[in-house]
Amino acid sequence: MSYLRLVGQRLVMMVLTLWGLATLVFIMIKLIPGDEAQVAAGAGATAEQVAQVTKRLGLDQPIPLQYLNFLGRLLRGDLGTSVVSSKPVLTELAAVLPSTLELMVFASILGVLLAFPAALVAATFRGKVVDGVSRLVAVMGGAMPTFWLALMLQYFLGSVLRITPITGQHSFGVSAPSITGMPTVDALLAGNLSAFFDALAYLILPAFVFAVPFASQVYRILRATLLGVLASDLVLPVLAKGASTRRIVLRHALPNSLAPTVSLIGTLVGGMVGGAILIETVFARRGVGGYLANSVALKDTYAVLGAVMFVGVTVCVVNLVADIATLMLDPRVRGTQFRSGAK
Repeated sequence: MSYLRLVGQRLVMMVLTLWGLATLVFIMIKLIPGDEAQVAAGAGATAEQVAQVTKRLGLDQPIPLQYLNFLGRLLRGDLGTSVVSSKPVLTELAAVLPSTLELMVFASILGVLLAFPAALVAATFRGKVVDGVSRLVAVMGGAMPTFWLALMLQYFLGSVLRITPITGQHSFGVSAPSITGMPTVDALLAGNLSAFFDALAYLILPAFVFAVPFASQVYRILRATLLGVLASDLVLPVLAKGASTRRIVLRHALPNSLAPTVSLIGTLVGGMVGGAILIETVFARRGVGGYLANSVALKDTYAVLGAVMFVGVTVCVVNLVADIATLMLDPRVRGTQFRSGAK
């Protein structure tokens, strides 16, 4: 029951956060200049169409009742209707979400593959040259502006060396039937290896740009946690038995350092949804970020606010999963939470 209570507390916190975000979005809608019904109906709507929208959205009712109706629509999955396409925002987001998930998953895997070995080596050879070099690279990677890194890699790897494509998701005339909405996965499901490697070539560069700041932060917290465990009394019995530093790091320090790292990874992955706006715009990729940037450019107010709400829900859900994973991985966190909950 203690686990259920802790998960319930996290769920309540998530619901309160989403409620606050929904309230903020509602206020933003009310602050839109001009007639709200006219904005929702579109610039070219007739007076009759505006009246229909007013009635459909309940804009002729008192503000408190409008707020309750707005929350009810959100609970039903109604994020509004795009003024430009006249389609539900949720439908359009569902169509572009798989591409963003593909980018996020690939970038997260790449970031973990870069960060974990570097942190393990740095902790094993603390104070040595390899430790200093890895720390310097991590600081540079974390401090480097993402847009600048993207543009530089596009120029050198795409334009000068012609190693990778610059923008897009697949070459002209090379594609697979859309099944999941993820180009690489769709190509594999279709058994089209040429389309898979083509889509992978377009995915590597934006994923790497995404992975650099991700790996930098994961490296730093994992290295610091590993060093903290190695300096604690936990490893004294193992040292007394004559175990090597490498064995101590892999078998004892790493398992006890995963909880804060997993928590950070969850936060970073949640933030990737918002960060996708920049990456997908620079690399002209189809996704939630590209959809949001395009909606802003077209002044599609309801699409922008609906996408903001969608991103907020995604971030909260990812953070909830990370919190639960942290509770499962680290008994010390569970013990602290249990004791605080019992008071």
